[in-house]
Amino acid sequence: MACHEIAALRLGLMDLLGIDDESERQHELAELGEAASTPGPLASMLAAKNLAELRTQFAASLSDLEGRVANLDAQSPNMPYLRSLLILTRKVEMELVRSEHSFKGLFRDLEEMHDFVHELFPTSD
Repeated sequence: MACHEIAALRLGLMDLLGIDDESERQHELAELGEAASTPGPLASMLAAKNLAELRTQFAASLSDLEGRVANLDAQSPNMPYLRSLLILTRKVEMELVRSEHSFKGLFRDLEEMHDFVHELFPTSD
């Protein structure tokens, strides 16, 4: 078992944040294995163009993970790991939502501050 959801999210974030670390990229791709090129939410995270798209694909990957857990025999030796992974990924999902809200707040605040500067110092243009 591998933490495919986390590896795919890290790869998507690397691109969005401009992190160019080839050794880190290769590490995460190795973690993903064939899932990196298999159509679905995990591979889609690698191609996300923005934070909203990345968050949406991450949420879809969590639905897939929940399905795997629901279909697994309760006595499976993988069950504790997968349940822990569900907890981890839900927490990460909450952080993604919080981060997206924070960036949207920054975006709105920039416009408000820009308007305020022009109230204090009107331009003649």
